[in-house]
Amino acid sequence: MFSKMLPVLTAGVIAAALALADSPQKSALDKATLESYIRHLFVMDSRIAVQIGDPKPSQELPGFLDVSVHISMGPQSQDLKFYVSKDGSRFVQGTVFDIAHNPFKSDIDKLKTDGAPSFGTTGAPVAIVEFSDFECPYCKEEAKMLRDNLLTAYPKQVKLYFREFTLESLHPWAKAAAIAGRCVMRQKADAFWDFHDWIFGQQQQITADNLKDQVNGWVKQRKDLDALQFGQCVDTKATEGEVEKSVVEGRELNVNGTPTLFINGRRIGQAIDWPSLRNIIDYEIEYQKTAKDAGDDCGCTLDLKLPGMPPPAGPTPGVVKH
Repeated sequence: MFSKMLPVLTAGVIAAALALADSPQKSALDKATLESYIRHLFVMDSRIAVQIGDPKPSQELPGFLDVSVHISMGPQSQDLKFYVSKDGSRFVQGTVFDIAHNPFKSDIDKLKTDGAPSFGTTGAPVAIVEFSDFECPYCKEEAKMLRDNLLTAYPKQVKLYFREFTLESLHPWAKAAAIAGRCVMRQKADAFWDFHDWIFGQQQQITADNLKDQVNGWVKQRKDLDALQFGQCVDTKATEGEVEKSVVEGRELNVNGTPTLFINGRRIGQAIDWPSLRNIIDYEIEYQKTAKDAGDDCGCTLDLKLPGMPPPAGPTPGVVKH
């Protein structure tokens, strides 16, 4: 579900440096001053909580200080990053790029795929990491699009990894379903994708009250799964740690809604149709023939950002989705 409650600061080239105010006494290193300025800049009223972090020396922009800002409104939240001059007179909002590296390297370095459910070809030139939620209706639509098209169009060129990002405040049975999916995977890795397709297909019929009976009934119909072992795994929440680890790693990547895709580190933070996704994949296949700096076997970890041209400088309204 999309919402316009919070503005989203999209990634892109560094925005123009902003003068704090006419008064030379004001400083962005004063948390109250910076909060007031940001609230005015992005029209954040008292319903939105703003937390200013402590300044730290910037590794990306020497001579500046990194200041993280956490904004939240009910279950929705977003983490922003600003670069503040050491005298506190100016600050910059944007993304710093190193011309010597893949433009999506900072996210690639944070993406983890060990132990994640996957399908496709190991060592493929394009790696997709999907953050999803079994109760999210937009995830259901995107999951069907990916399953129907990805391997048919790219039998050897793509590897997809599934990461759980359960939005518990909005989706009461999403985490329990993710735990169950991991319990299926513990018995048989390939069966996870059967579970994935089934539970998205049953999304409208499942509730927090009937989820356990529904998944137990599905497992009992499978000759390749041990229903007793599965029941014990679910009852003891044996895979809860795996699900929580995936959510934490998503937050470290500033994932704030589902579905979110990373394609060779390129972040797709909203629903995408198949023709648009295919254009990005085709581009990456060609690009990686010479770049060799992303993909499933590039000698790096995974990270991605927005496709296309950089957004206009300055604040832009956006969406927070689930």
